[in-house]
Amino acid sequence: MEITEQKQDGIHIFRLSGNLDSNTSPDFEKKILEAIQNGSNRLVVDFEHVDYISSAGLRVLNLASKKLKRSQGKIVLCCVADYIKEVFEIAGFYLFLPIVGSLEDALQTV
Repeated sequence: MEITEQKQDGIHIFRLSGNLDSNTSPDFEKKILEAIQNGSNRLVVDFEHVDYISSAGLRVLNLASKKLKRSQGKIVLCCVADYIKEVFEIAGFYLFLPIVGSLEDALQTV
């Protein structure tokens, strides 16, 4: 998995590429929690190039969402493939993690 980060107008953007699974989620967890600890409370995660997400990846997003909720922060997902969106729906994550179609929409939503 490749993780790139950028800040735009005070919004921390994570672009993921590859699989978000038990092998790669610890790296993503470290980066996203570090961003939150350093004061980022508006996050966008771009899933355009994510091929697969496991329960380990879901756990990282759930953890980040809970931490952000305490600081009135927000995380928005964008560019999620339909088959990955189904995983979020089955797990009930769509109830607390907004999923939008484009990065531009995510930047306006967060």
